[in-house]
Amino acid sequence: MRFLPLLLALWASTTHADAHLSSEITLPMGIKGGLSAIEVQNSGNSAVLLSDRGVILTLDLVRENGVLKGLRHTGQADLHNPQGRVLQRPAYDSEGLSITPDGRLIVSFESTPRVWSYTDPAGPAAPYARNPAFADLQPNSGLEALATGPDGTIYTVPERSGRYDRPFPVYRYRNDWDVAFEIPRRGKFLVTGADIGPDGLFYLLERDFVGLGFKTRVRRFDMNGGSEETLIETTTGTHSNLEGISVWEDDQGRIRLTMVSDNNENLFIGTYITEYILD
Repeated sequence: MRFLPLLLALWASTTHADAHLSSEITLPMGIKGGLSAIEVQNSGNSAVLLSDRGVILTLDLVRENGVLKGLRHTGQADLHNPQGRVLQRPAYDSEGLSITPDGRLIVSFESTPRVWSYTDPAGPAAPYARNPAFADLQPNSGLEALATGPDGTIYTVPERSGRYDRPFPVYRYRNDWDVAFEIPRRGKFLVTGADIGPDGLFYLLERDFVGLGFKTRVRRFDMNGGSEETLIETTTGTHSNLEGISVWEDDQGRIRLTMVSDNNENLFIGTYITEYILD
């Protein structure tokens, strides 16, 4: 662990009285960094991760009494384009990941905003129709966050909204694209990840870079964008650059927020998996 959990818990200011840090561990050095999304599976014992260079990784999550203690790298695959060719710069820039109820991987991309589907992570992509609104997103601030509902509906959110007083649109794909709801901007935080929890609520991971480090915030909403609640808001430097979030229920019925950091492939910065529990 990077720091003692108790020390981290003291550093993290949160408006949710029952949110507490369970663990934070470093990924093995052999795993390339730049991770931008995570999906926890198998009751918290495995995970699928996405790098912003178009790579899917799988991990076993080693736990003791439910607490995350270690990681085992079990595999990886390069994402391909619809023609079956491995993604190359700048086309990869993959940021959001979700897994549908039927097991397909859904990936969102930032620099050229789009959403693709994979029945096999090493197979060709199946593109979703392009939303004309994506062309108006700010450069390098495209579709950062992605989530899939229990009915297979896809939700994606751009990193920026365009103005501090403009809410973040939550784009939804069913048979076509529309805007499901909007999320108000609060301060200078930008979107990095999203998920739909087992409680049917929409969780949004945000970060604010303040020069010496990052602040992290997690908010949740109902599926109309109402009932806003801030679960976690940390002070600067509590965690690294947390970019991906997976929300799941453990065997005690508690909701866990498992997040992964992006080290921008800097060998001097570790990549961390951070886990909170909502009691």
